[in-house]
Amino acid sequence: MNADVLARSFETHRGHLRSVAYRMLGSLSEAEDAVQESWLRLSRSDTAAVENLGGWLTTVVGRVCLDMLRSRKARREEPWETLVPDPIISREDDGPEHEALMADSVGLALLVVLDTLTPAERLAFVLRDMFAMPFDEIASIVGRSEAATRQLASRARRRVQGAPVAPDPDLARQREVVDAFLAAARGGDFDALVSVLDPQVVLRADRGAAQGGSTEVHGAAAVANQALTFSRLGAGGGVVHRALVNGAAGVVATREGRPFSVLGFVVVGGRIVEIDILADPERLGRLDLAVLD
Repeated sequence: MNADVLARSFETHRGHLRSVAYRMLGSLSEAEDAVQESWLRLSRSDTAAVENLGGWLTTVVGRVCLDMLRSRKARREEPWETLVPDPIISREDDGPEHEALMADSVGLALLVVLDTLTPAERLAFVLRDMFAMPFDEIASIVGRSEAATRQLASRARRRVQGAPVAPDPDLARQREVVDAFLAAARGGDFDALVSVLDPQVVLRADRGAAQGGSTEVHGAAAVANQALTFSRLGAGGGVVHRALVNGAAGVVATREGRPFSVLGFVVVGGRIVEIDILADPERLGRLDLAVLD
């Protein structure tokens, strides 16, 4: 296969590889790095005997991501502080494009849970439960037996199933709850905030190292107080844009045309069970917000 044909073939798989890498890493920039590394490995390989290029590339990007996760874990000398994964922002739309987005989306809440898994557990869960890769192929990536790989996926599945990661499917209902939350925050109405929050709600916020790092808050009263604080900090010239954040109702706040924060919500049973806030200027600057223009 000549270089041009190989490059065109790779491009047909880029979207799939990016989806795998994003679910593995929770970082858009690292996912792009992993996809690029898979291209470099492909360009240096003899592909004459490769019958299924998509499967071959998925295996390669899986190995790259596994190495990146292991390297990330090895660098952590202290317990990993709260981190909000990179959000994917899109325009709200009730049409077919939205339905396709919802079908392919992965929520921030799920990515947070995946961050608690070991690298091997995360790979086994992502490749098996999200992309239906056969266990024998996953086993070759993690260097375990097929039986041991099944156990990895099973442990990961139990962790995921124990967390409230699936929002209500009705986007209009999600939006109604999120709008009520925002109105209460703007109005400084503590009781109204508590009324739309699940008693066990969790708020995670990443403001960046220069602004105090990450915060995790539990419970309706504590989250309501935190929301009032964030609302006061964001007041003054700010504009709130409705958006989909990883396929669910969310908002992007801008100031003087620049993103100030991104808020993702998980609404279950008509109440907010999780809020993820990204307010790190450096990370916000790397997000693609052109869809909101």
